[in-house]
Amino acid sequence: MKLTRRESIERRHRRIRQVVVGTAERPRLSVFRSNNHIYAQVIDDSAHHTLVAASSLDAELRESLATGANCSASEKVGQLIAQRAIEKGIETVVFDRGGNLYHGRIKILAEAARSAGLQF
Repeated sequence: MKLTRRESIERRHRRIRQVVVGTAERPRLSVFRSNNHIYAQVIDDSAHHTLVAASSLDAELRESLATGANCSASEKVGQLIAQRAIEKGIETVVFDRGGNLYHGRIKILAEAARSAGLQF
């Protein structure tokens, strides 16, 4: 039985989430990539609470982006999530790529967040 691309992503995501857990001291940076946009959240799994969120749909980014589905949008979202997390006092996170391969838009977002000061 051959899995579809979406089923493969969901299977990888479930397997990753068994290991990757965010705490209050080191929350989880979760990334979701759709065909049209990219979303990032910093989540405290012990409290079941989203601490910081950013996406290509944010009002700050929407005017400056032609589309939310390219690498430049991912880079800006990565910088924005890192900036918002640092403002809240969060400096270290654990990265959750959401079952996607660490390549392309996911990799660009992670590197932009690192260069903006977030450690993982």
